[in-house]
Amino acid sequence: MAPGPAAAAAAALAARDRVVAGLLDRYGPPRFGRPVKASDRFAVLARSICYQQLAGRAASTIHGRFVAAVGGEVTPATVLAAAPEALRAAGLSAAKAAAITDLAVKVTEGLVSLERIGRLSDEDVVAHLIQVRGIGRWTAEMFLLGTLGRLDIWPVGDYGVRAGFAGAWGLPEIPAPAVLLDLGEVFRPYRSIVAWYCWQVADDRTAIAEVS
Repeated sequence: MAPGPAAAAAAALAARDRVVAGLLDRYGPPRFGRPVKASDRFAVLARSICYQQLAGRAASTIHGRFVAAVGGEVTPATVLAAAPEALRAAGLSAAKAAAITDLAVKVTEGLVSLERIGRLSDEDVVAHLIQVRGIGRWTAEMFLLGTLGRLDIWPVGDYGVRAGFAGAWGLPEIPAPAVLLDLGEVFRPYRSIVAWYCWQVADDRTAIAEVS
């Protein structure tokens, strides 16, 4: 069976970069989920907003309460039908409740088209999504990488990517976003693969620090 796109991309990078080759040996091929179908993209974006700036367990709890507050199915219609007080009672901050509501409004009015967004270029997807209150470049890049399955996303604003890159490539300090942007050029058109490995390295370093 032929390898999937992410595995093939990792192999191509490993053939030209010894650090990536070592990461491939250590962590195996990147494990990206399949691109999310259009009907589920709203729910994915709403979940991303819920998770912003929160630890995993707390974010998961609040997201679960949010899903329950809108009746178990996260769609623009169910969000707009829910009382603002119900969203706040689920644990959403005022800003996050407003962001999810704004997303629902813009999708309903056709200002944001999640069904056709997969046809846009990476930068056009970012421009399309940041129209929504509370969605910045990082959230849009996570959507590109995790939801649309794009292979050349380089989220230099993500601290885990920067820290993981420093660890994997043996840099003396964590690079600034602008520095990492330049360092990533050699990995085109598969920078998503490098970002995934950076997250694995950052997670390992965090786990070691917690038990030491």
